[in-house]
Amino acid sequence: MEGRNQTAIPKFLLLGLTEDPALQPLIFSFFLSLYLVTILGNLLIILVISSDPHLHTPMYFFLSNLSFTDICISTTTIPKVLANIQAQDQSITYTGCLSQMCFVLIFGGLECCLLAVMAYDRYVAICHPLRYTVIMNPHLCVLLVLLCLLVTTVNALLHTLMVLRLSFCTALEIPHFLCELTQVITLACSDTLINNLLVFWGTSLFAGIPLSGIIFSYAQIVSSILRIPSVGGRYKAFSTCGSHLSVVSLFYGTGFGVYISSAVSDSSIKSVVASMMYMVVPQMLNPFIYSLRNREMKGALGRLFSEKMKVQSPSSLTSLRFFNMATRNHTAVLEFLLLGLTEDPALQPLIFSLFLSMYLVTVLGNLLIILAVSSDPHLHTPMYFFLSNLSFTDICFSTTTILKMLANIQAQDQSITYTGYFSQVCSVLIFGGLENCLLVAMAYDRYVAICHTLRYTVIMNPIFCILLLLLSLLISVVHALLHTLMVLRLSFCTDLEIPQFFCELAQVFKLACSDTLVNNILVYLVIGLLAVTAISGIIFSYSHIMSSVLRMPSSEGKHKAFSTCASHLSVVSLFYGTGFGVYISSAVTDSPRNSAVASVMYTVVPQMLNPFIYSLRNRDMKEALRKLIGRTVSPLACMI
Repeated sequence: MEGRNQTAIPKFLLLGLTEDPALQPLIFSFFLSLYLVTILGNLLIILVISSDPHLHTPMYFFLSNLSFTDICISTTTIPKVLANIQAQDQSITYTGCLSQMCFVLIFGGLECCLLAVMAYDRYVAICHPLRYTVIMNPHLCVLLVLLCLLVTTVNALLHTLMVLRLSFCTALEIPHFLCELTQVITLACSDTLINNLLVFWGTSLFAGIPLSGIIFSYAQIVSSILRIPSVGGRYKAFSTCGSHLSVVSLFYGTGFGVYISSAVSDSSIKSVVASMMYMVVPQMLNPFIYSLRNREMKGALGRLFSEKMKVQSPSSLTSLRFFNMATRNHTAVLEFLLLGLTEDPALQPLIFSLFLSMYLVTVLGNLLIILAVSSDPHLHTPMYFFLSNLSFTDICFSTTTILKMLANIQAQDQSITYTGYFSQVCSVLIFGGLENCLLVAMAYDRYVAICHTLRYTVIMNPIFCILLLLLSLLISVVHALLHTLMVLRLSFCTDLEIPQFFCELAQVFKLACSDTLVNNILVYLVIGLLAVTAISGIIFSYSHIMSSVLRMPSSEGKHKAFSTCASHLSVVSLFYGTGFGVYISSAVTDSPRNSAVASVMYTVVPQMLNPFIYSLRNRDMKEALRKLIGRTVSPLACMI
């Protein structure tokens, strides 16, 4: 991004809360504690809701999505703060800054929309209790969440793409601990009128519509409650809204406080502290609000910790189920049963321990990759930018599939709700598709690096890298939403047993009573198109790489060129090899258990092994990890 008075943009500087070195350890400990409490609290909320049948209702379905969004917001902002303090480096790359800004817009907007949806849920429950099960049916609940995600993603991509048109001067200091849209626009040298108008209208739209919806809902709720004759009835109705009102007040109150602080104060430190109250504190306090002010959540937490999960009889379970989707020749779709790898009770503890270990190794390994790439300036290159996003995708993919399995084993309950099932299907499609697209982008990066070495920095510029990432995310989200929305039109019979440990799209079609021809055609066309395009891109890249390498005169040059591709080739082989193995296994065997075991090799093993492949076969990664561990161990040794 060159201009007459602009220089290339290597990085931004996040000034954070203070530059005093003496306060850095205290701030590090403070943010780390906030992050761990946020992750633990929200994961507990998700685990409790997924494992307790009493909480399989729309209100708690939205709450679990809110908790997941809180985890994502905190993960988007806090780890970078911790990495900068640990590395004693305030910089963030141009691509990293815009990526963080985009994710903050996505998850911040999603939280705003979810709070409005939860207010609508309370409005229907109190003002239209007799029609509640009809209005808030599973189809509508899933559609509301998907619509919120789609709207916030489009909004974030629109703002990010508009920022890409700006050019920047040399003073790239951001008086904040995260990349915020308004702060980035402020640093631009070019005309920002369109960006400011877009921010104004977008913020007004996203803040005004949800807030108006919440005010309307609670105005109707208060009006209905005041007409209730008994005091006990009024108290009960108010109590169902207490937690949500507290979270709404905290979210919008801190947001309004940030706006007031930035308007009346010239101190950047005060504005940063106010922003922390908005970006960090609500996500940490939400689990406590819902667990301390909600009797059902406290009861579910007590049952989870005491491990006294009572097995309900079929009749009592039917009376506790909330969703009623009865049709004329089909029974209500209450839940699916994930049969898993085995039903042998003696093997369940072994499977639980095995998958828990694999999940922890996956999360830890990929987090180390992300932390090493973000903390080492030598790795601020396109290849490692895509690698860090691949690691984040692996964490999300494993979290989507494994956590529900662990919760089912722990609760001795194989069920998953209708909404939970399709949420997992959608998430698996998003993150599986994103991993597929990222592997193609990494292959193209290696092709440019070897075949067009002199033009590498020009072709693989930060703007192009971000566009590739955003395009991959957009394709994956649209692909997942397309399949999920098409599946919602199907009706299901009573036999809802799935011989898998996670929710898979192909298994849904086998359970449907209605015609699935359109769905099957769509799967073959879309997945076939994406798979063929991705594999063709990888083959094209490596055929040109091979041709270029073979023309090199020196053996040392050939070895060096091949070594830069070895890790990526290994990951590609593992990803597509295991996927092809699952397809072959399902085609040649009639045993559903064998297919389920083969699926483990595709959905769990690659995500666990990718960090080891890139750390053990890559000299730069090994050096970065060694520095990172050294910086971490040295302060601990001094403290001891």
